[in-house]
Amino acid sequence: MTEALAIVGDSGLESLSLREVARRLKVSHQAPYKHFASRDHILAEIVRRAFDHFAAALDARPRSADPAPDSLAMGAAYIDYALAHPLHYRLMFGASLPKAEDHPEMMRSARHAFSLLRDALAHMFAAHGVAASTVDLDLEAMFVWSSLHGLVSLLKTDAMSSLALHAQTRARLAAHALARIGSALGVAPPPIPFPQAQEPSK
Repeated sequence: MTEALAIVGDSGLESLSLREVARRLKVSHQAPYKHFASRDHILAEIVRRAFDHFAAALDARPRSADPAPDSLAMGAAYIDYALAHPLHYRLMFGASLPKAEDHPEMMRSARHAFSLLRDALAHMFAAHGVAASTVDLDLEAMFVWSSLHGLVSLLKTDAMSSLALHAQTRARLAAHALARIGSALGVAPPPIPFPQAQEPSK
């Protein structure tokens, strides 16, 4: 698995093949087939492990007695993981995955990671007196996920550096976005506006 992941990291997903794995391991071309039926099977196992690693990172977030900041901590853990493990993140959310019906273990891990977000939202809404029957948890979870994914996509590109943003704006971007997501869900106040810079004294 280590060599397969290294191939993707070095040369891109299109370079992954059981033959290339065998070449790097210096074994016969047929040796990997004793463990994986096809390229898709080894890719599905890589992705499954990535989702498990991702879910463990979300579960390891700091906890509090209040589900609202707990959910924001999960959002921060999501961002931290995406930036610390770009290859895993790209394989989970930016690559063409093997067919779901052929790889149930991969999908089970993916759905478990999604369920962590969904469950956190359920606890948060319940703590704020929002009846479960009035909330489409899947829809709300997709809103949070898409918002975080968009933020991570910006943070991982050079686009930010081309905008001449104030250093404090860039430093506060993730926290500000998380607070706005909480505000949109109706369970957290919006962030305090950043004070305007004072005019230089004459």
